[in-house]
Amino acid sequence: MYRKELYLFNNGIPIKTIFRQYTERDFDQLIAIQKESFPPPFPSKLWWNTEQLQNHVSLFPEGAICAEIEGKIVGSMTSLIIDYHPNDSKHSWEEATDDGYIRSHLPTGNSLYVVDICVAPAYRKLGVGKWLMQSMYEIVVSLNLDRLIGGGRIPGYHKVSNSLSVDDYVQNVLSGKLKDPVMSFLLHCGRTPVCPVENYLEDEESCHYGILMEWKNPFKQKNECLR
Repeated sequence: MYRKELYLFNNGIPIKTIFRQYTERDFDQLIAIQKESFPPPFPSKLWWNTEQLQNHVSLFPEGAICAEIEGKIVGSMTSLIIDYHPNDSKHSWEEATDDGYIRSHLPTGNSLYVVDICVAPAYRKLGVGKWLMQSMYEIVVSLNLDRLIGGGRIPGYHKVSNSLSVDDYVQNVLSGKLKDPVMSFLLHCGRTPVCPVENYLEDEESCHYGILMEWKNPFKQKNECLR
């Protein structure tokens, strides 16, 4: 059972925050946070539903983590295990996650795949998302997996898509010339880019692209030979 307590800071004031596995009693709050965090034009059909959440806690409870402050759920992160190899990079979110139902979870796989990360807007300045990501890194190490991997939105891309290819956009973010709300956040969390993926997710702001990004388990350096 995964559970840790630490203090996050809000305007210099420490706030005790619990990171733990979410359960069925948390479903209503988790769905409400999704709606608040991903407003239109993000497709409402991509918000969690009860059946998906039930699969998360039944099929892979170790990969279903939430953040709680004063009894209130303020964020969550969900994952599954896949067998990943570099030539598997061209896939959609739907294909990798079984449309969020994670029936594709493979306990014998080599990589932890991010299904979703979501933080209520009012709590983002506390660094909840970064600590959720850190929790997933700890799970990677605990399960002796090769890496954490998953596709992120690039919602800033639609603003410059007429003048920049997606590869140029990614390079501009990496060089610091541009900032992207999601990609820049993932870089701050220690993730590194693998490649852009066309038609990764139904997302107009990202022009339906995703950026596949990973974090390699530093205790399994032998996997560098796969690159």
